[in-house]
Amino acid sequence: MTDDRLSYLRLLAEKYPSRRSIEREIINLTAILNLPKGTEHFMSDIHGEYEAFCHILNNCSGVVREKVDALFTDTLSHGDRKELCTLIYYPKQKLTLLRRAGVTTPSYYLDTINRLTLLARSLSSKYTRSKVRKAMPDDYAYILDELLHAQRDEDDNQVRYHRIILDTIIELDPEDFVISLCGLIKRLAVDHLHIVGDVFDRGQSAEKVIDLLTRHHSLDIEWGNHDILWMGAACGNKACIANVVRNCVKYNTLTTLENGYGISLRRLMLFAQRLYPELSPMKAALKAIEIIQFKLEGQVITRNPDFEMNDRLLLSRLDLENGTIEIEGTTYALSDTRFPTLDLSAPYLPTKEEGEVIDDLKIQFINSVRLKEHVEFLYENGSMYRLYNSNLLYHGCVPLTEDGELDEVSFEGRKMKGRELFDYADKRARRAFYSRHRSKSDADFMWYLWCGRKSPLCGRNIKTFERVFISDKKAWHEEKNPYYRFYETEETCLMILKEFGLQSPRSHIINGHTPVITVKGELPIRAGGRLLVIDGGFCREYHKKTGIAGYTLISNSHGLRLKAHKPFESVDQALKSNKDIHSKSEIIETEPKRVMVAGTDNGRRIEKEIADLRELLELRIEN
Repeated sequence: MTDDRLSYLRLLAEKYPSRRSIEREIINLTAILNLPKGTEHFMSDIHGEYEAFCHILNNCSGVVREKVDALFTDTLSHGDRKELCTLIYYPKQKLTLLRRAGVTTPSYYLDTINRLTLLARSLSSKYTRSKVRKAMPDDYAYILDELLHAQRDEDDNQVRYHRIILDTIIELDPEDFVISLCGLIKRLAVDHLHIVGDVFDRGQSAEKVIDLLTRHHSLDIEWGNHDILWMGAACGNKACIANVVRNCVKYNTLTTLENGYGISLRRLMLFAQRLYPELSPMKAALKAIEIIQFKLEGQVITRNPDFEMNDRLLLSRLDLENGTIEIEGTTYALSDTRFPTLDLSAPYLPTKEEGEVIDDLKIQFINSVRLKEHVEFLYENGSMYRLYNSNLLYHGCVPLTEDGELDEVSFEGRKMKGRELFDYADKRARRAFYSRHRSKSDADFMWYLWCGRKSPLCGRNIKTFERVFISDKKAWHEEKNPYYRFYETEETCLMILKEFGLQSPRSHIINGHTPVITVKGELPIRAGGRLLVIDGGFCREYHKKTGIAGYTLISNSHGLRLKAHKPFESVDQALKSNKDIHSKSEIIETEPKRVMVAGTDNGRRIEKEIADLRELLELRIEN
């Protein structure tokens, strides 16, 4: 036995000081291994759409409704079941409406608490009593524990005992108890949540989404390109900041910046209105920040030759005299030639006023307390990719060559591809935020991850300049990485899974980033079921384009189910009319045998712990 091993066992012995305590823990852990695997919920591309995200999180992609239907089909009408579901999703708001309507009588509370208790009991069956107790709110933990584990006895003593408990609750504060019970149900319905990237941009309330995620009991996040952009802005990278501001102005999500994070655009707005008085204030601000963005991006590209993006240095190619620009051998007419802050002899140098605008924004970004807290949350709970229960989760792509092989890239004099590239990107992103001596190149790398041609989070050649200043849409085409051709084949997906150390027949790639255009016949299931695209489709502007409001994924002990969602109307409609998101469930994979905890990552950790405890027990017997 090595010294390190002996030291570890001594520490373990401090936690379990007696033979009986070791045996008790072995029994407990062995029992846990034989419980069903907990339900995993996968979502991606939330894009600040708080209400729709909150609803799908509340209904657990329809899991709650399915449980309610299964338990109460014979005892409750369809309308009553819908009302019960709405109560579970939004207990505080729903009870307020019911109270005003005079519905919340003692008999209503008695019936409702009994139904909710039955539902919570059903959902708790796959967990240990200890885990369920920990999931309960502290104020009601003892009472809930009693109600969930009530058993009839010969004289119905427990039935009377629990009826007295309920009568007392109804007399004192039934509303708070119902709210707590609904929260427990939602917590038991999903054991773990996966967010496969892109919390930010386009929607109005990304900061509210993150506030909601910070309260979730168990989750992980795979960073998306929009997330990394905001993270880079919080690191103080000016090119990232300019892109964030441009997105907020373009998609009219200024509430996230100004109300959510306390970042004022006043200086930008005043500067833009002086510069472009002929434009509306918002259009002037958009044009002003775009020019600043292109200048700052040119600086990033110039000082980072390993990004290999010199072809994106477009300001220096402008021919303002003729109103044209040459790109890849083609001359295009410019839709706008008024650039009062552009000096073609030094096209990437901001003017004094532009510098003051971006410096002001940088100070605000790095000093926003709430933004810092949210970005720290993304770092602490997130990563470039995750291996979880034999599945590989990432947002964007694994860069491939035109031949379908892993594409090799070089950064800081080091060549890498595949998993090594993801690990490098993860490490460098953390360095950009956490290092005491933040280097400009690390912060620049955050910008590369946002839009770099071979970035695992981007996957395409972004043509922002062309879309802004060229009317000819032929110039707008954004070439995608070959990954998006080859990921349709099982051979490629198996190669990628193997690269990340997964060779189980149950392994899948869970991918976000690209909306599934169902109106064109696209399917979210690729490569014979090896890859699943679950762009959540929360972003409203995509709904007409895709024909659907996106997909989420449920993985439980019985298998995998993809959930296709119709657009969410509003919380107001949900409360008043009990309208839920209509979801269609498609079974992707059914397990031949129910998966128990023993067949999960956590199960393998528990088995290792049991082996360590048995070794400690043997040492105690020998001694």
